[in-house]
Amino acid sequence: MFFSQAGARPRMWEASPSEHKKWVEVFKTCDEENKGYLSREDFKVAVVMLFGYKPSKIEADAVMSSVDLNTSGILLKEFLDIVRKKKEAQLYWNEIRHIFTAFDRHYRGYLTLEDFKKAFKQVAPKLSERIILEVFRQLPSYPLGISLTWESYPMR
Repeated sequence: MFFSQAGARPRMWEASPSEHKKWVEVFKTCDEENKGYLSREDFKVAVVMLFGYKPSKIEADAVMSSVDLNTSGILLKEFLDIVRKKKEAQLYWNEIRHIFTAFDRHYRGYLTLEDFKKAFKQVAPKLSERIILEVFRQLPSYPLGISLTWESYPMR
């Protein structure tokens, strides 16, 4: 699927019932003392269990700063919302990576202007070369000024 606008976010994604159940189980597992919320450390463990990485101090601070002051941690509803948003972002970047890889025919990790033109000819054959060139010029440039590297886009 291609997005209708550059940088557009996909429509809201919904978890399957089994995935939702898994998230609830992870919450309950990480809430060892049945407090009804996840502490900062509990949250970090939950992210490791669901996403396979330990959140940075900055990410944990951002999540904890959004916690209701009347509670001492992240409630189940808040946790499910955080996990859904993280999953949406993960799917969005995976889709972008997939599209980029499809057009990187030589597996170089970047697209030349010629690669870019070929890609647009496949997905928008009536688009003028002038517009394609203008779009390419708007992208981050590198030493030769003709490449777009995948690494130029943040993954998290």
